[in-house]
Amino acid sequence: MKSTLKLTLGLTSAMFASTAVSNVAQAEDLTLCWAAWDPANALVELSKDFTKESGIGMKFEFVPWTNYADRFLNELNSKGKLCDLIIGDSQWIGGSAENGHYVKLNDFFDKEKISMDDFVPATVVGYSEWPKNTPNYWALPAMGDVVGWTYRKDWFSKPELQKEFKEKYGWDLAAPTTFDQLKQIAEFFQKREIDGKTVYGASIYTERGSEGITMGAMDVLYSFGFKYENPDKPYEMDGFVNSEKSVKGLEFYKALYDCCTPPGASNSYMGEGVDAFKSGQVAMHMNFAFTWPGLQKDENVGGDKIGYFANPKGPDGDQFAQLGGQGISVVSYSDKQEAALKYIKWFANKDVQAKWWSLGGFSCLNAVVKDPGFAASQPYAPTFLDSMAIVKDFWAEPSYAPLLQASQKRFHDYVVAGQGSAKDALDGLVKDWTEVFQDDGKM
Repeated sequence: MKSTLKLTLGLTSAMFASTAVSNVAQAEDLTLCWAAWDPANALVELSKDFTKESGIGMKFEFVPWTNYADRFLNELNSKGKLCDLIIGDSQWIGGSAENGHYVKLNDFFDKEKISMDDFVPATVVGYSEWPKNTPNYWALPAMGDVVGWTYRKDWFSKPELQKEFKEKYGWDLAAPTTFDQLKQIAEFFQKREIDGKTVYGASIYTERGSEGITMGAMDVLYSFGFKYENPDKPYEMDGFVNSEKSVKGLEFYKALYDCCTPPGASNSYMGEGVDAFKSGQVAMHMNFAFTWPGLQKDENVGGDKIGYFANPKGPDGDQFAQLGGQGISVVSYSDKQEAALKYIKWFANKDVQAKWWSLGGFSCLNAVVKDPGFAASQPYAPTFLDSMAIVKDFWAEPSYAPLLQASQKRFHDYVVAGQGSAKDALDGLVKDWTEVFQDDGKM
């Protein structure tokens, strides 16, 4: 996920205009389309090796997250030829497959002996497959991402706070493993004075305009027992989306928002979360893993001051996390599909994937993430591995946009605006989603 986002992470160094790795334009130059953010800069650097090996020049069309979905979905829907390769959001896969925007890659994978078994299973399902859980591949997993948490390890380790917390809650102040523990920690830090400054418990997703509050609420709801549908009857949502467990999960998310977020947190997403953490406002911070390399390097909150933990367990021990990230696809309208497939083959190589990780990309290749040295390669690597093992994703249906718009409205109206109850919100969501699937002829 991460479409039409407001992303103010200081990523102005990302190239918003077309940029070429090679100085001399060539007939076989490929244009790769993606979002403008730090991983895109890493991909530009990485792709210089492809040009050296193949002689094929690379151009890049990077668009800010706020315009990413509109820009490239319009390009695909108009059958434009700008993009030869595209790194598209996970939820685009259904529509792009059914509408013929992407080249199906099965025959190519078979020919080149590229096996989806070599990639983290969740990323294959999330980024490559349509229909889900079938061996029909429309993308190569490219950028693994997942919602996890950072925390102020330096605050947690203060002896006086350790003592006070243990006396109050009966357990050692440390990275939480359950949502109950997370809320206790957030309450403990809320409006506390640390180093002469008032701080707050946690930054969570509340943004209304794109997908923010859905990504945040679902990150909690999964672990409370939420299910999108009856596992035995597709699109049967009543009793699953609005189950008692789902209701408790949404109530928890609102309680966390009400008790423990900083002032002005009613429309917060990735950029605002990073700002809150980097400015020393919050003890804990919900965000996608792609933010971690930059935070780790931050002079004020990085290094030994920052810690990471996977999304906690719910009341019954369930533990899941919201999937992010994208796959790389060949655009079916491109006149350079053969050269684009060469790039896919090159990108799938183990050595290339290892360098991708070292430059700041998040590899999905098992040979990289299961390497004995991976966990020690970055302080956040173990949390990334733990998180990618528990992912779930939002609907990837061709009609994902109205499905997402419905959840954004229902969640924000309840969690932030305080309208109605959690049960009302989820009952309404079942109604909204049912109408979408009825219009699609799937119910």
